[in-house]
Amino acid sequence: MGAWELLLVGVVMLLGLCGVLVPGVPGPWLVWAAVLWWALHDPNGLTWGLLVGASVVLLAAQAVRWQLPPRRLRQSGATRRMAVFAGAGALLGFCVVPVIGAIPGFVGGIYTGERLRLGGHGEAVAATRTAMRMGGTSVLTELFACLLILGAWLGAVFWG
Repeated sequence: MGAWELLLVGVVMLLGLCGVLVPGVPGPWLVWAAVLWWALHDPNGLTWGLLVGASVVLLAAQAVRWQLPPRRLRQSGATRRMAVFAGAGALLGFCVVPVIGAIPGFVGGIYTGERLRLGGHGEAVAATRTAMRMGGTSVLTELFACLLILGAWLGAVFWG
Protein backbone atom coordinates (compact mmCIF):
# COMPACT_ATOMS: atom_id res chain seq x y z
CA MET A 1 0.00 0.00 0.00
CA GLY A 2 1.40 3.39 -0.97
CA ALA A 3 1.96 6.41 1.20
CA TRP A 4 -1.08 8.26 -0.16
CA GLU A 5 -3.36 5.32 0.52
CA LEU A 6 -2.00 5.00 4.07
CA LEU A 7 -2.55 8.74 4.54
CA LEU A 8 -6.13 8.35 3.34
CA VAL A 9 -6.74 5.47 5.77
CA GLY A 10 -5.36 7.66 8.56
CA VAL A 11 -7.63 10.54 7.57
CA VAL A 12 -10.68 8.25 7.61
CA MET A 13 -9.65 7.06 11.08
CA LEU A 14 -9.33 10.65 12.29
CA LEU A 15 -12.77 11.42 10.86
CA GLY A 16 -14.03 8.41 12.79
CA LEU A 17 -12.49 9.78 15.98
CA CYS A 18 -14.23 13.09 15.38
CA GLY A 19 -17.42 11.19 14.58
CA VAL A 20 -17.44 9.67 18.04
CA LEU A 21 -17.83 13.16 19.48
CA VAL A 22 -20.54 14.26 17.03
CA PRO A 23 -24.01 12.77 17.59
CA GLY A 24 -25.36 10.90 14.60
CA VAL A 25 -22.02 10.20 12.93
CA PRO A 26 -20.93 6.54 13.01
CA GLY A 27 -17.40 7.13 14.32
CA PRO A 28 -16.52 3.56 15.34
CA TRP A 29 -17.81 2.23 12.03
CA LEU A 30 -15.55 4.65 10.13
CA VAL A 31 -12.54 3.52 12.13
CA TRP A 32 -13.40 -0.14 11.54
CA ALA A 33 -14.01 0.49 7.83
CA ALA A 34 -10.60 2.14 7.51
CA VAL A 35 -8.92 -0.89 9.10
CA LEU A 36 -10.92 -3.19 6.80
CA TRP A 37 -9.87 -1.18 3.75
CA TRP A 38 -6.23 -1.33 4.85
CA ALA A 39 -6.44 -5.08 5.47
CA LEU A 40 -8.01 -5.74 2.07
CA HIS A 41 -5.39 -3.72 0.21
CA ASP A 42 -2.39 -5.14 2.11
CA PRO A 43 -3.37 -8.72 3.01
CA ASN A 44 -1.00 -10.40 5.44
CA GLY A 45 -1.20 -11.88 8.91
CA LEU A 46 -0.59 -8.59 10.70
CA THR A 47 -3.32 -6.70 8.89
CA TRP A 48 -5.87 -9.47 9.35
CA GLY A 49 -4.92 -9.82 13.01
CA LEU A 50 -5.42 -6.10 13.51
CA LEU A 51 -8.81 -6.28 11.76
CA VAL A 52 -9.91 -9.10 14.06
CA GLY A 53 -8.57 -7.23 17.09
CA ALA A 54 -10.37 -4.04 16.02
CA SER A 55 -13.60 -5.98 15.63
CA VAL A 56 -13.25 -7.50 19.11
CA VAL A 57 -12.41 -4.13 20.70
CA LEU A 58 -15.39 -2.41 19.07
CA LEU A 59 -17.75 -5.23 20.03
CA ALA A 60 -16.49 -5.06 23.62
CA ALA A 61 -16.97 -1.29 23.62
CA GLN A 62 -20.55 -1.74 22.42
CA ALA A 63 -21.21 -4.31 25.13
CA VAL A 64 -19.88 -1.90 27.77
CA ARG A 65 -21.95 0.96 26.30
CA TRP A 66 -25.14 -1.09 26.59
CA GLN A 67 -24.47 -1.44 30.32
CA LEU A 68 -24.05 2.32 30.80
CA PRO A 69 -26.89 4.84 31.06
CA PRO A 70 -28.12 6.27 27.75
CA ARG A 71 -26.60 9.44 26.41
CA ARG A 72 -28.36 12.56 27.59
CA LEU A 73 -25.55 15.03 27.08
CA ARG A 74 -27.70 17.81 25.60
CA GLN A 75 -29.87 17.78 28.74
CA SER A 76 -26.78 18.19 30.90
CA GLY A 77 -25.82 21.37 29.07
CA ALA A 78 -23.04 19.84 26.99
CA THR A 79 -21.96 21.96 24.06
CA ARG A 80 -19.94 21.34 20.94
CA ARG A 81 -17.13 23.31 22.50
CA MET A 82 -17.04 20.88 25.41
CA ALA A 83 -16.90 17.96 22.95
CA VAL A 84 -13.94 19.58 21.20
CA PHE A 85 -12.13 20.10 24.51
CA ALA A 86 -12.88 16.52 25.59
CA GLY A 87 -11.68 15.06 22.30
CA ALA A 88 -8.55 17.18 22.22
CA GLY A 89 -7.79 16.27 25.83
CA ALA A 90 -8.22 12.56 25.10
CA LEU A 91 -5.98 12.74 22.04
CA LEU A 92 -3.35 14.72 23.92
CA GLY A 93 -3.49 12.33 26.88
CA PHE A 94 -3.24 9.37 24.51
CA CYS A 95 -0.05 10.83 22.99
CA VAL A 96 1.54 11.88 26.30
CA VAL A 97 0.84 8.65 28.20
CA PRO A 98 0.16 6.04 25.51
CA VAL A 99 -3.20 4.31 25.68
CA ILE A 100 -4.31 4.97 29.29
CA GLY A 101 -3.66 8.71 29.08
CA ALA A 102 -6.83 9.11 27.01
CA ILE A 103 -9.05 8.63 30.04
CA PRO A 104 -7.69 11.42 32.26
CA GLY A 105 -7.19 13.53 29.14
CA PHE A 106 -10.88 13.22 28.27
CA VAL A 107 -12.04 14.18 31.75
CA GLY A 108 -9.41 16.92 31.93
CA GLY A 109 -10.59 18.30 28.60
CA ILE A 110 -14.16 18.51 29.85
CA TYR A 111 -12.97 20.19 33.05
CA THR A 112 -10.84 22.70 31.10
CA GLY A 113 -13.70 23.61 28.81
CA GLU A 114 -16.08 24.02 31.72
CA ARG A 115 -13.54 26.00 33.73
CA LEU A 116 -13.12 28.44 30.85
CA ARG A 117 -16.89 28.67 30.40
CA LEU A 118 -17.92 28.95 34.05
CA GLY A 119 -14.84 30.56 35.59
CA GLY A 120 -14.61 28.76 38.92
CA HIS A 121 -13.16 25.45 40.06
CA GLY A 122 -16.19 24.25 42.00
CA GLU A 123 -18.63 24.97 39.17
CA ALA A 124 -16.33 23.28 36.65
CA VAL A 125 -16.00 20.14 38.80
CA ALA A 126 -19.78 19.96 39.22
CA ALA A 127 -20.33 20.43 35.48
CA THR A 128 -17.73 17.77 34.69
CA ARG A 129 -19.41 15.29 37.04
CA THR A 130 -22.78 16.02 35.49
CA ALA A 131 -21.45 15.59 31.96
CA MET A 132 -19.80 12.28 32.83
CA ARG A 133 -22.96 10.98 34.51
CA MET A 134 -25.23 12.07 31.66
CA GLY A 135 -23.37 10.10 29.01
CA GLY A 136 -19.75 11.15 29.07
CA THR A 137 -18.71 7.65 30.06
CA SER A 138 -20.47 6.30 27.00
CA VAL A 139 -18.61 8.70 24.73
CA LEU A 140 -15.36 7.93 26.55
CA THR A 141 -15.85 4.19 26.00
CA GLU A 142 -16.26 4.62 22.24
CA LEU A 143 -13.45 7.13 21.96
CA PHE A 144 -11.06 4.96 23.97
CA ALA A 145 -11.83 1.93 21.77
CA CYS A 146 -11.21 3.96 18.61
CA LEU A 147 -7.98 5.40 20.01
CA LEU A 148 -6.78 1.86 20.84
CA ILE A 149 -7.42 0.81 17.26
CA LEU A 150 -5.73 3.92 15.87
CA GLY A 151 -2.68 3.33 18.08
CA ALA A 152 -2.46 -0.33 17.04
CA TRP A 153 -2.77 0.66 13.38
CA LEU A 154 -0.02 3.28 13.72
CA GLY A 155 2.21 0.71 15.42
CA ALA A 156 1.55 -1.80 12.66
CA VAL A 157 2.26 0.72 9.92
CA PHE A 158 5.46 2.10 11.40
CA TRP A 159 6.94 -0.99 13.05
CA GLY A 160 5.12 -3.89 11.41
